[in-house]
Amino acid sequence: MTDPIKIPAKVKEIVKNKRTGKVYADKAEFDADVANTGTDTTSDDFRQDIEITVASLEVFGKTK
Repeated sequence: MTDPIKIPAKVKEIVKNKRTGKVYADKAEFDADVANTGTDTTSDDFRQDIEITVASLEVFGKTK
């Protein structure tokens, strides 16, 4: 069995308030917003997305 091919990629975590759409720098900033009594943000508003960017890849193979 051969080793899998490693493809260089960049991963970016996106933390959002799913109700308002506000984007936070990280989960800690979201948690601070939840703890802030001056906002109506709750832990149910948490949304986390992962964005993966893969570098261009050339594929070689045979076709009939």
